[in-house]
Amino acid sequence: MTSHIQEAAFPGPLCQSYQERRNASVALGVANGAPIFAARASGAKLIDLDGNEFLDFAGGIGTLNVGHAHPEIVRAVREQAENFLHTCFNIVMYPGYIELAEKLIEIVPGSWPKKVMLQTTGAEAIENAIKVARRATGRQAIIAFEGAFHGRTYMALSLTAKAPAYKTGFGPFAGEIYRAPFPVFYRSGAADERASADAAFADFVRLVESEVIPEHVAAVVIEPLQGESGFHPAPASFLRKLREYCTRHGIVLIADEIQSGFCRTGEWFATEHSGVEADLYTIAKSMGGGLPIAALVGRAELMDAPKVGGLGGTYGGNPLSCAAALATIAVMQDEDYCEKARRVGAIVRERFESWAQRYSIVGDVRGLGAMQAIEIVRDRREHQPAGDLTVAIVEEAYQRGPILVKAGFYGNVVRFLGPLAMDGDELARGLDILGAAIDSVDREATAVAKTA
Repeated sequence: MTSHIQEAAFPGPLCQSYQERRNASVALGVANGAPIFAARASGAKLIDLDGNEFLDFAGGIGTLNVGHAHPEIVRAVREQAENFLHTCFNIVMYPGYIELAEKLIEIVPGSWPKKVMLQTTGAEAIENAIKVARRATGRQAIIAFEGAFHGRTYMALSLTAKAPAYKTGFGPFAGEIYRAPFPVFYRSGAADERASADAAFADFVRLVESEVIPEHVAAVVIEPLQGESGFHPAPASFLRKLREYCTRHGIVLIADEIQSGFCRTGEWFATEHSGVEADLYTIAKSMGGGLPIAALVGRAELMDAPKVGGLGGTYGGNPLSCAAALATIAVMQDEDYCEKARRVGAIVRERFESWAQRYSIVGDVRGLGAMQAIEIVRDRREHQPAGDLTVAIVEEAYQRGPILVKAGFYGNVVRFLGPLAMDGDELARGLDILGAAIDSVDREATAVAKTA
C-alpha cells in the first residue's frame, strides 16, 4: 500500500479538480468525508484518481461487508445486464425477485410464515414497515428511540432523532411519533448494563402507558445495535422485555437491521444475539454487495394487510440488484461470513480496548462482532465529547491510508465497518495507522491540557 504521511499534498491534482467541480455543481447539503474520488476498488482497497491507495474501513457506511467488486457479484450483475435491465416488477415480473424473496424468508429470523417486499433504499423499507404496521393494526402511534437513525425521507426522518444534522428547517414532520430513551450504558450513571437496561425499559413503559396507551400503538421500531448514534447495542434483556410487551399488547415490533444485518455483528442479524424475533425486519445496505436494494420481511399476516396496489415502487427489487443480492447471500453462506465477522471483530475489539487502557481520550469501546466503535472524549473521567479530536484522528488516518467514518450526536465516535473478508495484514496495517493517529492526537491534547 502506498505510504502516506500527514504532510502529503491532499487531494492530488485530479481529485482537487473534481472537488472544485463538485463544489460548483453539487448541492451544499450533500455531505462528504475525505476529498477522495475513487478510480477503482477491490476487496478492502480503494485507489483514487491520482493513484493513491487507501484501506476502506468505512465500507460505504456498512454496505460492503463482502468488499468492493466481489467477482461473484460482478459476474452475476453482468449476466443479468446482458438479459435485461428493468421491467418494473409491478408491470412484468421476473424470477430474481421471487428467488430473492424466498432466500430472505429462509435467512431472516421468524418462526412463523413470512412474506417479503423489495425496495431500493433502507428509508423506503422503513416507510413501508410503518404503512404495514398501521394498516394491520388499525392504530396510528409509533414509538421510536433516542439516538435513532432510520433514514431521510419524511416518515423515516420523523423517526430519526438527530435534529441538528438532519432535521433542522425541514419540518413539520409526521405526527403520532413518540420517543423513548434508548438503553445507553455509557454516561447513564447506572451501576451496570442490566440496571441501565431496566431503567430504560421502565421509562419506555411509562411513556407508552402515560402519553399514548398501548391500545393506540401500532409499532415500536428499534435498531438492535444503533448505528449513527454511535454503535450502542441494545442489551439482550431490554430486547426480550420489549418483545414480550409488544406481544402482550398486540404491538408490531420492527427491527431496523439496515446497518447491522448480513453478518456484520457475527450473526446474520443482530437480534439473534438476544434470541428475539421481530415481527418486521427492515434490511438493506450489505444485502446488495454494493448495489441499491432493500427489503421489508415479516409475518405473512402483517405483510398481507395492505390491499392489492397498496405497496409498490418503480425500481423496488430491480433485476440487477436482485442478482447482486442473491450472489452476495450465496458468498456469505458459502464462506461463513458470520465467522469472518467474529474473527475480524475480535481483532478490532482487542486493539480498541488496548487503546482505551492507554489513551485518556478513548472514553469507551462498544459494539458487536465487526461493528465496533470507540468514543473520543476530552478526558475519560468526565466523558466530555471531543468532536474536534475525532476529526483530527480521522484526518490524520486517511492521510496515511485508512478511510474512516464518524458517528455519534457530537461526531466523536470512530466506527469500524471495513469489509469482513479483509485479510489479516490489511487489517493490522490499518489498525496500526489508526492507533498512530490516536497516539499523535492524544499527545497533542495532553500537551494542550498541561499548558491551559
